[in-house]
Amino acid sequence: MPIWRRCLAELLGTFWLVLGGCGSAVLAAGFPDVGIGLAGVSLAFGLTVLTMAYAIGHISGCHLNPAVTLGLWSGNRFPARDIVPYVVAQLAGAIAAAFVLLLIASGSPDFDLAAAGLAQNGFGPGSPGQYSLAAGITAETVLTCGFLLVILGATDTRAPAGFSPIAIGLALTLIHLISIPVTNTSVNPARSTGPALVVGGLALQQLWLFWVAPLLGGVLGGLLYRFLFAETYSRPEITGDMPVKR
Repeated sequence: MPIWRRCLAELLGTFWLVLGGCGSAVLAAGFPDVGIGLAGVSLAFGLTVLTMAYAIGHISGCHLNPAVTLGLWSGNRFPARDIVPYVVAQLAGAIAAAFVLLLIASGSPDFDLAAAGLAQNGFGPGSPGQYSLAAGITAETVLTCGFLLVILGATDTRAPAGFSPIAIGLALTLIHLISIPVTNTSVNPARSTGPALVVGGLALQQLWLFWVAPLLGGVLGGLLYRFLFAETYSRPEITGDMPVKR
């Protein structure tokens, strides 16, 4: 599959993730008095990954996340030459989705970007629960590491075929159930960058954490799976529903 087609799939998939996940938080979490709540937002993020994994997994591997791309590389499942194009495509999709979400949300006379935001991530005063910087770094690193372990395990050729999107989607749902109060849950630098660029201010000032911690966690998860659980892998082409062993 040509790289431009795979990157287009990543752009569209990341657009879907940010629009569906952040959109559920901004538009539906508390509407009007009884909305979908924390559990609903968590499920929405999981569903975006699950649905796109079935839609584009066979095209691009459905990373939708620079931390996943880097983690798959560290797990010896993804070639280094494709990291930058994938990350650029993911960022483009996330930023486009944030602007579309702003356009939709602005259609309500009660919407105030400064007050409501766009489901941006943060710590300290930017955290939904006012959690500290240390708590945010720990949560984002550990949960991203766990996410990569699930992804690598579910897409291993020794795992049951065809079920990896379900496991990965449910893992992302679980991650959000744990960490929405802490950082509003990133585990994805692209997902954090789109809303932060639109909202600006504190969200943009704190964006660094949501690159550093998820990328670190992704690399750790890839290395852990590679050296503890995986068989010997060669650099593969992208085939199947996710990048897998040849």
